[in-house]
Amino acid sequence: MRILIINPPHPAIGSRIPDDHLPPLGLLSIGGPLIDDGHQVRLLDAEFGPMPLTAIIREALAYAPEAVLIGHSGSTSGHPGATAIFKALRQALPMARLIYGGVFPTYHWREVLAEVPEIDVIVRGEGEETARRLMNALDGGGALSDIAIEDIELGHIPGIAYRRGFKAVATIPAPTIQDLDAYRIGWELIDFKRYSYWGGKRAVVVQFSRGCPHLCNYCGQRGFWTRWRHRDPRKFAAELARLHREHGVELFNFADENPTVSRSAWKTFLEALIAEKVNVLLVGSTRADDIVRDADLLHLYRKAGWIRFLLGMENTDPATLKLIQKGGGTATDRKAIQELRRNGILSMATWVVGFEEERDRDYWRGMRHLLAYDPDQIQLLYVTPHRWTPYFRLAANRRVIQLDRSRWDYKHQVLATRHVPPWRVLIWVKLTEVVLQARPKALRRTYLHPDPVLRQSMRWYSQMGRRVWPFEIKNFLFRDRRTKGGPSVAAFWGAPQDAEEEALQVVRTKASPTGIATRPAIESRRSIG
Repeated sequence: MRILIINPPHPAIGSRIPDDHLPPLGLLSIGGPLIDDGHQVRLLDAEFGPMPLTAIIREALAYAPEAVLIGHSGSTSGHPGATAIFKALRQALPMARLIYGGVFPTYHWREVLAEVPEIDVIVRGEGEETARRLMNALDGGGALSDIAIEDIELGHIPGIAYRRGFKAVATIPAPTIQDLDAYRIGWELIDFKRYSYWGGKRAVVVQFSRGCPHLCNYCGQRGFWTRWRHRDPRKFAAELARLHREHGVELFNFADENPTVSRSAWKTFLEALIAEKVNVLLVGSTRADDIVRDADLLHLYRKAGWIRFLLGMENTDPATLKLIQKGGGTATDRKAIQELRRNGILSMATWVVGFEEERDRDYWRGMRHLLAYDPDQIQLLYVTPHRWTPYFRLAANRRVIQLDRSRWDYKHQVLATRHVPPWRVLIWVKLTEVVLQARPKALRRTYLHPDPVLRQSMRWYSQMGRRVWPFEIKNFLFRDRRTKGGPSVAAFWGAPQDAEEEALQVVRTKASPTGIATRPAIESRRSIG
C-alpha cells in the first residue's frame, strides 16, 4: 500500500522561532512497522518552511498515496491546521483513505468525526500496532476506488474510531505495548542533515520510556500512555550510539515525561551508553525528586552526556501543588537544582501561570521563590486544561478568553483571571523571565561559565529568549484576539472526559503458582460508545 505520512506545520512559537527543527518521532514510530509490513511509505515534513497548504497538496498529488496519515505531537493547537489539510486532501485525492492520530483526536474522536467528514478513521492511543492492523485491513479490502470505508470490516481492530453509517463509533481501547523494542523507528524516512537543535547540532528526538506513574491532575500525557514502561536499556543505548556513528547525530532530545522512574533501569542505560564511548549530548525532562534520589548517580548522568534537565515544578506555592496533585515539594525542587549544578548539568524550571485565580501578590511571591530556587533557565507557561484530565473539572466553570484553538499551546493565556487583566499577567510573566535570566548571577553563567559546552548551551537559550520575548509581545498586541465575554471551559470544550483518561487497556503478565509468567491478561477494560 502506498502511504504518505504528513507532519503538519504547527503555529506554536517553539516551531516558528528557532532555526532548528527536530524530526517527528511519533510519525517515525508509525512508519517503521508499516515499512516492515511491506508498505511503501514516505514522510512529508511540512514543518520546514513552513510549507503552505498548496505546497503540501502539490506534494501529496505527486506521490499519489492510497492512504494519508496525519498526526502531531502538539495535537490540540495543531488540530485546526491538520483539519485544513484533511479538507484539501479530500478534494485533491477523493479515493485516498485519510487517517488521523495523536492525543487530541484520541479523546475528541466524537467531535472530530462529526465536524471533519473528510477523515475516515482515527487511531486512538499508541499507534504502532493499531496502524499496522488498520493499514493491513484497508489493503486487504481490494482496490480503494471500488469499496467504501463503511463496507470494510474494522470492528475487530482495537484502538480506532470511525463511522458506521452516520454514527461515530469506537472499538475497545488498544492494549498497552509491553515490548517497546518490538517496533522499529523508521529512521530511513528522514534526511538527518536537515534536523538540528541546540544551535545547529545534528539532533533527533528519542524516547526511553512512555507514561508516568505520578498523578498530576492537569497532565494531558499521562493517561494517553496509561502506564509507565521503558525500552531495554542496553538496546536503547546501542541505538543512540549507532545513530551517532552512522548518521552523525550529536544531540538527543528525550521525549519522555519521566525517563528516570526506575533507578536500576536508568543506571543500566547510563552505564551502557558510557560503555559505547560516544561523544553525544542529552537533554530532556524529569522530576526533581528523581534527581535528588539519584544524587549519587549524577556523575554518571554527566558522563553519559546529560547537559540539561527540564524540571516540571509548575508552581512554588504548596497549596497549589496540593491542588494539582503534583506530589513534589519546594525543598526537593531546590535541592534538585543544587545537585544538578554540582554535577555540571543545567536546570530549567517551569512555572505555570493560572492554576488558580492569582493576584499581583501571588506573581510577586512566585518570582521571589524562583529566585531562591536559582535555576539556570526558566520557562513560564499558561495553564491549559484538557477535558480528559481531572483538572478540567476544577477549571470547568472558568471563562475562556482565547477562542482560537491554535493558541491553546501553553504559551498563550486561554483562561480569564478575575483579579488581574491579561495585559498585567503578560507583564508579570515577562518581568519574571527578565529578572531570572538577566540577573548578574545568570549573566555570569551565560557568558563566563568555565565549561564551554554549558556556556554554549546557555548562550543559545539566551539567544532564543531574545527572539521569543518580542515575538510574544507583538502577538499579544497585534495578532492574538481575546474575548471578554467568552464561554465557560465546559461550554467551550464539552463535558468532562476524565472517566476516559486512560486511552489504553493495561496488559499485565499473569503468574502461575510457581511464580513463572504464563500469559498476558487485560487488567481493565472499558468499552466506549
